[in-house]
Amino acid sequence: MHAFNIMPYCAIMPFTERLDIVSKKIIVLNGSPRNKGNTSALIDSFSEGAEEHGHVVTRFNLQRMHIHPCMGCLEGEGRLESPCKQDDDMNKVYPAFEEADIVVFASPLYYWSFSAQLKIALDRLFAVTEAHGMKTPKKECAMLIAAEEDSPESFAPIVDYYNLLMKNLGWEDKGMVLAGGVYKVGDIAGKPSLGEAKKLGASM
Repeated sequence: MHAFNIMPYCAIMPFTERLDIVSKKIIVLNGSPRNKGNTSALIDSFSEGAEEHGHVVTRFNLQRMHIHPCMGCLEGEGRLESPCKQDDDMNKVYPAFEEADIVVFASPLYYWSFSAQLKIALDRLFAVTEAHGMKTPKKECAMLIAAEEDSPESFAPIVDYYNLLMKNLGWEDKGMVLAGGVYKVGDIAGKPSLGEAKKLGASM
């Protein structure tokens, strides 16, 4: 594990030597406050599937990073490596975001939306848009959600928000896993959603 709670996953097989495999850089923004909760289990399975297919996954555990909310100053300094005026751990996220082909939003479902940890980091990515002349870099994207409730109605708000993000940012949706019926740490063990997360990672 690197400093600032950035956990890199590297391919365990030399798939990049095959002509039919294109290795991609994937970053996961983990918005869970739990160290080893249900959201983390989804990320582990997703990363396993992705790394087995030659991709490189870097996980940012936002709860353990020092990240301030966006101040709405509209004074991004324009440096791609550190576009925001605030000097905090988002400066670890920005370079990885610039290089990433795929961004994964991972979060427990809190009040039918992302956790505050993830939403703060997402808001701070606006500085990147400023640094690019108000044009958000094009990315592919996926979403992993763990929730106590398990119904289409419960997931509808976060799915609608995610789809609106994809439309307005011009990003390509690569899929999502909505793991319902998981509340306490470990509830997700043995659930089909872990297999779905691995399959999604493999499909990147």
